[in-house]
Amino acid sequence: MPKISIKGRMMPESPIRKLVPYAEVAKGKGRKVFHLNIGQPDIHTPEVALNAIRNFSDKVVAYSHSAGNLSYRKKLAKYYKKHNIEITADEIIIGAGASEAILFAMQSCIDPGDEIIIPEPFYANYNGFAINAGVVVKPIFSSIETGFALPPIADFEKSITEKTKAILICNPNNPTGYLYSKEEMETLGKIVKKYDLYLIADEVYREFCYDGETHFSAMHLEGLENNVILIDSVSKRYSACGVRIGCMISKNKEVMQTALKFAQARLSPPSFGQIAAEAAIDTSDSYFDEVIVEYLARRDVVVEEINKMPGAFCPNPKGAFYVVAKLPIDDSDKFCQWLLEDFEYENQTVMLAPASGFYSTKGRGKDEVRISYVLKVDDLKGAMKCLSEALKVYPGRTKL
Repeated sequence: MPKISIKGRMMPESPIRKLVPYAEVAKGKGRKVFHLNIGQPDIHTPEVALNAIRNFSDKVVAYSHSAGNLSYRKKLAKYYKKHNIEITADEIIIGAGASEAILFAMQSCIDPGDEIIIPEPFYANYNGFAINAGVVVKPIFSSIETGFALPPIADFEKSITEKTKAILICNPNNPTGYLYSKEEMETLGKIVKKYDLYLIADEVYREFCYDGETHFSAMHLEGLENNVILIDSVSKRYSACGVRIGCMISKNKEVMQTALKFAQARLSPPSFGQIAAEAAIDTSDSYFDEVIVEYLARRDVVVEEINKMPGAFCPNPKGAFYVVAKLPIDDSDKFCQWLLEDFEYENQTVMLAPASGFYSTKGRGKDEVRISYVLKVDDLKGAMKCLSEALKVYPGRTKL
């Protein structure tokens, strides 16, 4: 039998999706499963975006420009100007989600065997993107005790070698919800400038900031125009994950010219997705005002309830819609599978993501889970009750 490729063998399973078969079995038993494992919001997609698809009148669904529709890129530039980010349409390449945009960035800037530094825990698929591009991830540890704040500058410098080409951050962070401050971003900027690295900034959760905090973009770092690559997406902003539209932005002309060649190799981004995304830019500010209020209420329920559970701890994040919680458990992979296979409370259970999958360093995250607070408050209360009851009877509970 022919062998599977080395990359194929190295590619990790998604910690977010690998438990789906167990959830399906649980549902087959008639159990209600609270899905807190995946960042799929239940907020309605803006009507203006849906109407743009419904009203599509062209007789042919044609290829777009490989960089994306010019009308969309021009409109995006105006969107970013509202956030004090001055770019042009030529400095944007539309991708099939932020995922493709990150792949373009890695393939354009980092050679196979070279290294990228990422504070961990980090979005699990960064590992897969790096394997796809032949890039070596060098993780540096951020601690739940500090709420997953940016690691000290010394930790970055200890990890930098001749092979280091880039630093990748997610701000606000998935999976932790941590919002990097202006001061932390400026610290990163100093490291990037000192060692002449690329800074790939995944900012797909820009709009989701709480408690009066504001987002400071990597594009606001002075003197790093040729170093910063911004990654963005409409998936979370407009609750439109399925349209698969993201983008890569940089003022570095050579980077963009190179990335365009990768974009040409896959022809063009999704046509209907671009139509919806372009229309979504006209979404009223009131939509986001209501969304922020809703997510804030959801966050507070999850954080407060977890911190009431004996032996559990959950920081109070300032952004995105995720938390990483520490639980009195022996193994998060076993626990999350046990919840679906063997546990029920009033014929209900909860689906979580093992945090081990969000670390690159083996052995970390074994007593942590990621929770996406993307359900309504009442459902979250039910889910937290299930989790509390589960921790009381889990066979692998650790002693307090």
